[in-house]
Amino acid sequence: MYIRRRNVLAAAAALPAAGLLPRGASAQQRFNSMYVFVPAGPGGGWDGLGRAIEQASRAAGLVGSFQFENVGGAGGTVGLPRFVSQRRGRGEAIMVAGAVMVGSVITNRTPVGLKDVTPIARMTTEPGVIVVPANSPFQNLQDFLNALRANPGAVAVGGGSAGGIDHITLGLILKALGKNAREASYVAFAGGGPAQAAILGAQVRAGISGVSEFAEQIRAGRMRALATTGETRSLDNVPTLKESGMDITLGNWRGVFGAPGINATQRQALVDWMTALHASPQWREIVQRQGWDDAFLVGDAFTQFLARDQAETEQVLRDIGLAG
Repeated sequence: MYIRRRNVLAAAAALPAAGLLPRGASAQQRFNSMYVFVPAGPGGGWDGLGRAIEQASRAAGLVGSFQFENVGGAGGTVGLPRFVSQRRGRGEAIMVAGAVMVGSVITNRTPVGLKDVTPIARMTTEPGVIVVPANSPFQNLQDFLNALRANPGAVAVGGGSAGGIDHITLGLILKALGKNAREASYVAFAGGGPAQAAILGAQVRAGISGVSEFAEQIRAGRMRALATTGETRSLDNVPTLKESGMDITLGNWRGVFGAPGINATQRQALVDWMTALHASPQWREIVQRQGWDDAFLVGDAFTQFLARDQAETEQVLRDIGLAG
């Protein structure tokens, strides 16, 4: 899963227009058009990955045009059934999702899950970051931990959907402090935009999300980063949880899924597209600029990873009291 493993993705930052990237002279167009379903609101990590796939694919000449649809809510479990029912057998349709959906399906006990779509490729992974508003009394991680230790319910923490990686991060912190995750005052948001607004507006006392989603606010001095969740530092002068004495390492992977019911030829065409995209200079440029970690994995290897991730996520959710 994403416990004790190297990190993770990101993505709400604005990307340059596709026309600014050189078109590959020898590129082979794989699809005339592609429908991209994002089971989350605009501005978050899944949406950012989808837009990056569009821009790099168009610039490299791999896909002619794109159509996007965003349906947010409950860690992707609101939109997922729509994709499953409306795009069955469609070879020119993909969904962007990741680790958050794995936890949300388990926590919400939804009948439709990633088992109902076709794994194509894991693309990126990224660490999380714990932030507070710039005027917060929490000057460092220890201040935050002391407040949680004293009264977890009094420290509202905003993040992604219930049961997702942000929620799991808070649960593991509370467990390390000798508390129960069910004591947390966790406020779930449907996307990166609403979470940022709540943190900056002091509706919550702290927030947890992918580094890239809060990076701009941190650089601008509107948020203060207390710690990151990776194996190594992702931000200058910001410690990891591990080096701060908490044995917690988390990463948030994101990837691409095909519609249910597609045949082997349709699936291979999507795998070939992702493979060509991953090898393109346009994609490498975006990944480097965004500070994402490359986590490319396709086909059967991705399917096997998913099975392990789901089993490990369910175990962790049980361990911290977020799943039955």
